Amino acid sequence: MTRKILKATVALGALVALSAPALAQTTLTIESWRNDDLATWQEKIIPAFEAEHPDIKVTFAPSAPTEYNSALAAKLDAGSAGDLVACRPFDASLGLYEKKQLADLSSLPGMENFTPAARTAWTTDDGKETFCVPMAAVLHGFMYNKTIFTELGLQPPKTEPEFFALLDKIKENGTYVPMAMGTKDQWEAATMGYQNIGPDDWKGEEGRKALIEGKEKLTDPQWVKPFERLAKWGPYLGDGFQAQTYPDSQNLFTLGRAAIYPAGSWEIAPFEAQADFEIGAFPPPVETAGGTCYVSDHPDIALGLNAASPNAEAAKTFLSWVASPDFAAIYANAAPGFFPLIDKPVTLENPLAKEIVAWRGECQSTIRSTYQILSRGTPNLENETWAASANVINGTETPQAAAEKLQKGLDSWYKPGTAN
Repeated sequence: MTRKILKATVALGALVALSAPALAQTTLTIESWRNDDLATWQEKIIPAFEAEHPDIKVTFAPSAPTEYNSALAAKLDAGSAGDLVACRPFDASLGLYEKKQLADLSSLPGMENFTPAARTAWTTDDGKETFCVPMAAVLHGFMYNKTIFTELGLQPPKTEPEFFALLDKIKENGTYVPMAMGTKDQWEAATMGYQNIGPDDWKGEEGRKALIEGKEKLTDPQWVKPFERLAKWGPYLGDGFQAQTYPDSQNLFTLGRAAIYPAGSWEIAPFEAQADFEIGAFPPPVETAGGTCYVSDHPDIALGLNAASPNAEAAKTFLSWVASPDFAAIYANAAPGFFPLIDKPVTLENPLAKEIVAWRGECQSTIRSTYQILSRGTPNLENETWAASANVINGTETPQAAAEKLQKGLDSWYKPGTAN
């Protein structure tokens, strides 16, 4: 009998030993809209984490960008979403948190590495709860073809008068389109146009917050002026720009047929892979020499925890690593143009990325004016600004009329100082 018990004990011990690694192994799945950086996650980010945490395996499972919001919402409602969720900035993710589908990460180890400003896009309106770990921001300005600038004897402009004088010289030469941007898809006109140059007029965060508080209106001169500046862009965008799509504009620039591109920093990697010329960049020109420079430094992506995840502890381990300088360095260099939000030094390797991120030290950073609070109702201010910006550039709507329409739409549902 003793021998049988001994054999059974040995057999049980062997079974436990064999099953222990399987029991210790946890697999996490990440939901994201960034399907363009799948290789970065698979080849650089995940291997770096798994080397430190061999008991946790990670799978990156992105959706198509245009389908992500609806696909994620459906999965969360059905209980089939991954453990970790890529968070869009502001209201899209705030809505998921308010539905209790994202967990509160305010006390997550590593969250102290981010300033309140860096957490803004993934924090409740009262600033008390943060529900996603900030990963990266994108900056706006202008990219240019250095070969064309050298050929025509041009220098990057610092002021608005210099900017338009530069465009005039390129146009007079006749060889190149001065600036590559179309208005067919509308969003570029707002994102790389209005939100790019506008902060110089409304004074960045000062004006953005005053608009939310109801102290300023979109019909005030400082909010109309960006439209007045955009209204001058049309003659420099080339023939048929009204029918030109976003990919058309990208191709126009990377093929060397346009001198300047109103840009988001996310273009760095694809542009450098496609263009056979060196690319430079300059920040939005100021109105007058010596004026304060403002740059749109917009929070783009973060990572949150599915509140229903059965692997919450392992997921928090991963999120704390995402909140570390090690992750920030890997991500920023693997995806140049997606700049760290962490309040720690991160060394960048890409020269163009280094040139653009340096604007943070030269200019005052702000975020897109329509993203926080002001696009929660109908009509949606962000989407309405797309159409208004395109119409103004096309010459089908005056700057004043565009501003009045936007303010009227905002007034129809937004009351400053009240919950909306």
